[in-house]
Amino acid sequence: MSALDEATEAVYRYRRPDPWCWEVVVKAVCARTHASWSADHAVLQAGGAVAAHADLIAGSLGHGSAYSDELLTLALSGMGDLRALPALQRRADANRLPSSRSRARILAVLPAAELLPVVLPVLRQNPEQHYSATALLELLALWGPASAPAVSEVIRFLGTADTYDALRVLGRIGPPAAATADRLAAYATGRGRGAGGSYPRRAAWAHWRVTGDPTLALDVCGAAVRSGTASHGLPFLADLGPLAAVHAAPVRRLMESPGAWTRTYAAHAYWRITGDPGPAIPVLLAEVDAAWDGDPAMPVREAVRILGEIGAPAVSAAPLLRRILAQEERLSRPWDGVRILADRAYVRTLTEALERIERWRV
Repeated sequence: MSALDEATEAVYRYRRPDPWCWEVVVKAVCARTHASWSADHAVLQAGGAVAAHADLIAGSLGHGSAYSDELLTLALSGMGDLRALPALQRRADANRLPSSRSRARILAVLPAAELLPVVLPVLRQNPEQHYSATALLELLALWGPASAPAVSEVIRFLGTADTYDALRVLGRIGPPAAATADRLAAYATGRGRGAGGSYPRRAAWAHWRVTGDPTLALDVCGAAVRSGTASHGLPFLADLGPLAAVHAAPVRRLMESPGAWTRTYAAHAYWRITGDPGPAIPVLLAEVDAAWDGDPAMPVREAVRILGEIGAPAVSAAPLLRRILAQEERLSRPWDGVRILADRAYVRTLTEALERIERWRV
């Protein structure tokens, strides 16, 4: 096995590989010397792990193929390094911004104020023929209120295949998107173009977020919880918190659902609605499996995140979370193209949960 192969295997497999491993991988990718698909995609997922090599990565931009430039641009973006912006502008001009949600999450590390001027002209293209709409809407949703300058562009995606994502963005932006209230109400009541499926719940939630009026959200999302499509309404009731007190009893019953995701969402909603973490903590703890391999069918990371939100009352979870965080090997379930990203996200969730639990301990 070559040094590059050994180093690449190590950075994919271990959370804390020896520093020389990242050095070997980055140098090979920048120099294009015997680099491989795995090495390339390790670097673009690395984030702060390759911060020591940021100057080398930035200096290598523009000296290789369009493919290698994309990799290095994403690597810089994942560090929040503004030297990625000129390359992103070139890609935007060629309509070649990333098109996957995973890569949008890398770009979201960059400040919205710096990247929005690059993104907005791309969003103004014909929504029906948009190459990277899903990724860009994901990016705007992750930025939340900082995406307010994009409201008029996001509105154009209502009534397209990206309607659900557009509703999510408008809700995340909040009051600066108040001009969309009537259109959101139409989707919440099944009158929007192409309305149906899960649109009403998302639209009703977004309507509350932009107007401050919870009436539609309580009605539509509460009805979903009562109808048996519970998991689709519970996250929105959780956001509403005490405003959804009338739904506390059916939410609590759903904490005994046979579905792991429904139990998890119900525990979160019950705590947010009532302020009582007692019944929620055992339900959430039961979902945190130290042997979890990253299977997206299981709500392990979500349960950890909610325990962190609860904070000090969830102190009984701390030993388990520390044990998971101390594990050397990354999650094994995701494929190579997102394995490091998925594990970094899980580590970040574990770390933040522990910090919140410890911060508020008396």
